[in-house]
Amino acid sequence: MQARRGLAAALNGSGRFKYKSPESVVDFLVVGGGVVGLAVAQRLSERFPNKSTFLVERHSRAGEETSSRNSEVIHAGLYYPPDSLKTRLCLRGRQMIYDRCQKYNIPHRKTGKLVVAEDHQRSYIESLHAKALKLSWPPHSPSHNPTHNVLPTELISGDKVHEMEPNLSKNIVAALWSPETGIVDSHGLMESLEKDIMESEGGALVYSTKVVRVDPFIPSSSSNLEGGNQGWVVQTVTGDPSAASEGESDVMLARTLINASGLASPLILNSLLPPESRISMFYGRGSYASYKGPGISGISHLIYPCPDTASDRKSKGNSVNFQSLGTHLTLDLQGKLRFGPDLEWIFPREGKEEDELEMDFWQGHLVPSEERLREMYEAVKSYLPGVEFDGFQPDYCGVRPKLVGPGGGFQDFVIRVDYPEDFVDGKGSKDGRRSGKGMGGQMISLLGIESPGLTSSLGIAECVVEDVLDKTSADETS
Repeated sequence: MQARRGLAAALNGSGRFKYKSPESVVDFLVVGGGVVGLAVAQRLSERFPNKSTFLVERHSRAGEETSSRNSEVIHAGLYYPPDSLKTRLCLRGRQMIYDRCQKYNIPHRKTGKLVVAEDHQRSYIESLHAKALKLSWPPHSPSHNPTHNVLPTELISGDKVHEMEPNLSKNIVAALWSPETGIVDSHGLMESLEKDIMESEGGALVYSTKVVRVDPFIPSSSSNLEGGNQGWVVQTVTGDPSAASEGESDVMLARTLINASGLASPLILNSLLPPESRISMFYGRGSYASYKGPGISGISHLIYPCPDTASDRKSKGNSVNFQSLGTHLTLDLQGKLRFGPDLEWIFPREGKEEDELEMDFWQGHLVPSEERLREMYEAVKSYLPGVEFDGFQPDYCGVRPKLVGPGGGFQDFVIRVDYPEDFVDGKGSKDGRRSGKGMGGQMISLLGIESPGLTSSLGIAECVVEDVLDKTSADETS
């Protein structure tokens, strides 16, 4: 069977919106009002209080896509390669979220997590523990006692794990205890970031507004925009873009553009790249199930199976399914228990992989159904044998933005930098540039920000503003 293709659509692929000259200038424009976009805009408005920072979001409020359809888990940073952005930014973001929650009274709880193992899975949790012991504190971390591990973990025996969670299967013979894992009110976190932006001198949030076209801005002798020497011409439409008449878009020059649009993140880049260099996005649907019934009495920690418990019973040794961590048990701040997410790949219609109209096809997959319940029940029963199928009910669904498709293995977060000059000849840069060169006019694209994106959000913002952003350009007066 031929592998399905990801969506490689481009913004304004139909050519409906024609180029227009910018009418105004903004120093920083953040596209996307999920938790990552909000974190970046908040950091920019704090770091550069005399600059203008606008965030545009196509929905009527923040966090309507991936940010509001996840487990709300504060991950400790266990699973990914030590030198990856996912590990580094998760470790840093974890502490930043706990600090922010304490400072602003955002509801959260450090529940701790058990990664439970059957006998043939001991080597997996042992390898996680060994990796955790070797991890270093990530950049920008405050000074710590060198004897204090950035990711404390403990290997515990079957007797101890059953003492902590008596409902677990007798086949569970060991577990990895992660005390730094927790849960957070993601909406409370986003509201605190919104408040900071709105109360800043130069920050603004613009909702119900969609970016419909982006072009590199090349200054000419006729350019008369104050401070507008370089950047990106961005057209937006407020309301329904399909109902906008020709010429109805607003146009601004963004001196720095941050693309944090999540599930639509490749669209802007694809509109600038030649077809052969376009970036495909894959979509992983995750379903959650609520549960009421026997077999869960008194559970107080998050419980994760080893990845192969729920996804690949044939895997051996230390092999890891990076695309799914199994159907795990999480709690919310009200004590409600749920299972998920599972992983189901969804695709645009055959032959429509480059059709801009397909960019939101995933929205038709957000209605929870009973189709996945039997499979989820069987996965959960492997570590909680007392649960009964009749207690499972569909809860909600979310979609994860992935840069690799089924079987693609580990894919790190991507922070890509492009400049207007890269696209002057119509070819574009293939992979983007990794650091500023004092040219100004950066476009910073955040691609494939799936789990642990919520946990990493403040760390991503810090990385973008302190490490990636061209400070020479940003510090110039407008």
